[in-house]
Amino acid sequence: MANEMELDRQHVLARAGSIWEDLAGSNIFITGGTGFVGSWLLEGFVWANECFKLNARMSVLTRDPKAFRAKNAELAGSSCLEILSGDLTAFRFPAREFHYVIHAAAAYENSEVNVEGLRRVLEMARTHGTRRLLFTSSGAVYGEQPSDLEKVDEDYTAAGKFGTAYARAKRKSECLCIGAADSGLAVLIARLFAFVGPYLPLDANFAVGNFVRDARMGSPIRIEGDGTPLRSYLYAADLAIWLWTLLTKGVSLRPYNVGSDQSVSILDLAKIVERTCGAKQGITIGRTAKNGAKVQRYVPSIVRARTELGLEPWIGLEEGIRRMSNWYGQRSGQFSMK
Repeated sequence: MANEMELDRQHVLARAGSIWEDLAGSNIFITGGTGFVGSWLLEGFVWANECFKLNARMSVLTRDPKAFRAKNAELAGSSCLEILSGDLTAFRFPAREFHYVIHAAAAYENSEVNVEGLRRVLEMARTHGTRRLLFTSSGAVYGEQPSDLEKVDEDYTAAGKFGTAYARAKRKSECLCIGAADSGLAVLIARLFAFVGPYLPLDANFAVGNFVRDARMGSPIRIEGDGTPLRSYLYAADLAIWLWTLLTKGVSLRPYNVGSDQSVSILDLAKIVERTCGAKQGITIGRTAKNGAKVQRYVPSIVRARTELGLEPWIGLEEGIRRMSNWYGQRSGQFSMK
């Protein structure tokens, strides 16, 4: 069985192309480096730094350096990474310049931390010679996607309310970015949708992660709802390429949707996982779909990223699920393929 990360490494290094030249000799600061998105940004950076001899360095802010090293021992041991201890809203500014800053931290349980954390990061960027800052926002800023709108683009303005504190915090954070850009800092806004791949938690509120967990444990794949909502999934290695490209090539304050535009129902997603992972215990559905109910969608238009930056969902959903499933098996030995 091929090592999934080696396949991803080759893909990221080849597809990202000339963006690595922009990072040569630079200092980069990142928050959220211990999460799903951050882990992939770190992977891509370490690979490129080693392969292309970039002589670049990245400082990773985390509340718990010990836990980070335990979770990502190989990454944490890289000589091009510096692990910094600190709270997102009150961390001490390092005494050096950072050419690039990536704010990928997200506190789902405390929306105020999201806003105040960004405020702190922007303050550091403005006073530490930062040229470009990438902020990972969310597709949640659009509010509930109308059932008759197949794909939501960056110019869509929601007419309804924003149901979650998380969505409101992301919108407020984007407003902070506008103020920061007025001071000359280039701020790149990435509105993230849904993803699949290694590092995605199997026990959090991510349907594809839950389904892969169920399949690999030999349990029925459980759908909590009726299986009709439509989602789309960008593979993690593609996500890394997209975000590094946005940081170096994107237009300041021009939001970009980050995700796949190929929609799939939750039920069909479960069927793909079942087939890909060789699951034998079937699929259970929590409740019956109501006749005439509006379709729930969370699917982006990616025309802007595709036409302006040449980005694509290169790795398909089924292959992404296969790589994710195999990676968990190789990493932990906890599961075995059927």
